[in-house]
Amino acid sequence: MQFLLAFIVVAPLLGAVAALLPAPPGLKGRNPDQAVLRHGVTVTGAVLLAALVLAAGFDHDHPSKMQATTDISWIPALDVRIHLGTDGISLPLLVLTALLTFLCALHSYFKLPAGPSPKAFVALVLVLESGTLATFAVLDLLLFFLAFEMVLIPMYFLIARWGGDRKQPAAWKFILYTLLGSVVMLLGLLLIGLESGTFDMVALATDNGRGLTASVQVIAVLAVGIGLAVKTPMWPLHSWLPDAHTAAPTVGSVLLAGVLLKMGTYGFVRILLPVTPDGMRTFAPYLAAFAVVGIIYGSLACLALARPGAKGDLKRLIAYSSVGHMGFVLLGIATMTPTGVNGALFANIAHGLITGLLFFLVGAVKDRYGTADLDTLSGATGAALYGRAPRLGGLLAFAAVASLGLPGLAGFWGEMLTLFGAFDPAEGLSRPAFLTFMSIGALGTLLTAAYMLIVVRRVCMGEPHEQPHQVADVQRYEFAAWTPLAALTVLAGLWPAVLLGLTDPAVQKLLAGGKS
Repeated sequence: MQFLLAFIVVAPLLGAVAALLPAPPGLKGRNPDQAVLRHGVTVTGAVLLAALVLAAGFDHDHPSKMQATTDISWIPALDVRIHLGTDGISLPLLVLTALLTFLCALHSYFKLPAGPSPKAFVALVLVLESGTLATFAVLDLLLFFLAFEMVLIPMYFLIARWGGDRKQPAAWKFILYTLLGSVVMLLGLLLIGLESGTFDMVALATDNGRGLTASVQVIAVLAVGIGLAVKTPMWPLHSWLPDAHTAAPTVGSVLLAGVLLKMGTYGFVRILLPVTPDGMRTFAPYLAAFAVVGIIYGSLACLALARPGAKGDLKRLIAYSSVGHMGFVLLGIATMTPTGVNGALFANIAHGLITGLLFFLVGAVKDRYGTADLDTLSGATGAALYGRAPRLGGLLAFAAVASLGLPGLAGFWGEMLTLFGAFDPAEGLSRPAFLTFMSIGALGTLLTAAYMLIVVRRVCMGEPHEQPHQVADVQRYEFAAWTPLAALTVLAGLWPAVLLGLTDPAVQKLLAGGKS
């Protein structure tokens, strides 16, 4: 188990180095591009297999206990350690990251986005995977920051070199926003480590803020929270996200929405809730207020993009929907209750599955029609997917209703639990304020249903008109990449205890100050 977790974190990095090496003599005469893309599928497949074995060998009777731990001194002068471990909070995120990266590698093997060297593309995807997995596995504040920052450069190049229209401005906006937020976050992490005397996240969680004064906790939450809020993204620090998603290639959008956005909310749960509880209690009402504004803002932006004549880009619409969905995650965290935090963690996983599938599907629509513009897709030469490509249309409708929170699918449980958490927030938080936030959040679910159903009507319904070329339905490689996400969306919706059984004991221990 210890070796497996270390392998999961390090293997993609070694695979990235191997992808950049010259091809062996035995491969001369073969297609080098196909060979390096096959290498990406192999490495990500091995990491996914290791993650599944890790999950199978996980002690499910004690999910609150850190397992598969590695603890090696790295910088003795600062007491920085290479400390890895996983519990019921981080294990689902590790498996989700490994799954989405493998599906992206598989999709790219058959449909590589236009751009420079495939070697560089594969290497960047593997570095991105390694950094994300490390973020969810490390248990040292400085290592967390290094892993958190490690993903920025590969994502910048994936957008800037393999993206679509306006890719350079979008990539610069992404890197500048996240880097500026990270600088402030680093100051907060250093403040916590220096004031408490340790950077070890397990020791800090067990101490539960007792080694930090109330003023230090408030400053730390403000500094660290800004960096995490940018990556989440929280309104009004979200404006980099729609541009980045619109310009990114399909696999870039899948990884950005399905994996990278989870790093910010994970930091709130893993660091701020247990380490600075008094500071979080101070800022929780403001965090919840920003969260519900994000829910309504994201939904209204999607409604504006979905209306006829708005020239709304479908990828941009789904990006704005992510602002709303992550607002539910932040609302659950702000309640500081087991119910709300469990709902936030569930919504995180559900969003990764559903929005990852949505971006795959929208990428397929754009490949077939040459555009993601809603007016074009619903105009005289409209998509009419039910008639032209019924399986693609059916999958798009399925992902849309899952995203709006239809009961029986994964999107329902996270939103419901976060609203229940807001109904009865933690002691010391204003219940009338959180009841207001709950009501606004519930309104957001109605607005989400409205714009998603409009999208389905405009893209999937209608009579197919004559077009000079035939529209292909779902291909085999697409079916292989999309089916696991659809199946897990149904499984999590029908059997939420699979995920909640892992997260709840770990959340209970975390909120109790490391005490089981």
